Amino acid sequence: MTRAALFDVDGTLVDTNYLHVTAWWEAFRQAGHTVPMAALHRAIGLGSADLIEYVLGADRDRDQDERIIDAHSCLYATCFERLPALPGAAELLRALAARGWTIVLATSASDRELSALRRALGADDVIANTASADDVDEGKPAPEPIRKAMEIAGGSPEETVYVGDSVWDMRAATGASVAAVALLSGGIPRAALEQAGATEVYAGPADLLSHLDTSAFTRTGAAD
Repeated sequence: MTRAALFDVDGTLVDTNYLHVTAWWEAFRQAGHTVPMAALHRAIGLGSADLIEYVLGADRDRDQDERIIDAHSCLYATCFERLPALPGAAELLRALAARGWTIVLATSASDRELSALRRALGADDVIANTASADDVDEGKPAPEPIRKAMEIAGGSPEETVYVGDSVWDMRAATGASVAAVALLSGGIPRAALEQAGATEVYAGPADLLSHLDTSAFTRTGAAD
């Protein structure tokens, strides 16, 4: 059975969460909404439509949704050529690949955005595949993105570890019955991540890499 290492990207491998916050803030402002940045930060990791509902509620004027989403996409796209990979991110993926793990990215990013993230990460040589928002009907915190990525990797819940940085990531992994590892690099507090189901929490990719031999990646499946 394949050992599947599934990764979120925004805030987990690439340092983009606060870029998303400012892009969403401006997109909402252009549509006439003043939204606290703290609320937007908590919503990062949700798909676009779910993020808008989280922020504005189910009784909002839904005719604005497409305009807000398009504005965010345009604003965020101005950063595509300077997105910063988090320290140790590419090295972590390569270390896992060298140990026999199949790397699949499971992200809410759409294809164009995901291409920019992969360029920033610079680890395509060890990324086997991706499961993006375009591949599932429901995004995180629903477990579908994790299950899709696991299916692509050819893994089982017992042989899979998912790494993310948001509450939504941890809920999705828990819903898919896979080991949920959290990173603090997205700015979400440890307590919130643990409450959402994280079994381990690390400062960022470099910290996880330095503790790889005592992490879920050693205890899950047959270690090399």
